Amino acid sequence: MDRKLKALNNETIPYIQVSEAVAKDSLVFLDTRKLEEFKISHLEQALWVGYDQFDAQHLQNAIPNLETPIVVYCSIGVRSEDIGEKLQEMGYTNIQNLYGGIFKWKNSGYPVFDTEGNETEKVHAYNRLWGKLLEKGEKIYE
Repeated sequence: MDRKLKALNNETIPYIQVSEAVAKDSLVFLDTRKLEEFKISHLEQALWVGYDQFDAQHLQNAIPNLETPIVVYCSIGVRSEDIGEKLQEMGYTNIQNLYGGIFKWKNSGYPVFDTEGNETEKVHAYNRLWGKLLEKGEKIYE
């Protein structure tokens, strides 16, 4: 995953490793995937902001403090970097990109949750190519 991910990202948003993110308190996680992906599973307490559906005004209302520590994530970290750049343009100053995204999170043994707040093994695997990077959990391709 590491080589492929580095080739796809420009690293304009600094990475945070899964182990670092788990150890920190008061991070706001923003899920930048499609709503269908988020509904299957997401990080606990994550806010869905989407990618194509990203709404800057809605986000500013939800997170008015531009210094809030924010971690953006998607499947592996590509879409989240794009949204992180949008957040920077909006004036947010404390943004990190979850290295390896929800796939790395799940592969590292950390839980994901469904829309009811229940822990689940299901993870939307995005597509068959990227799904190969998800090593743990039940891959969903809906």
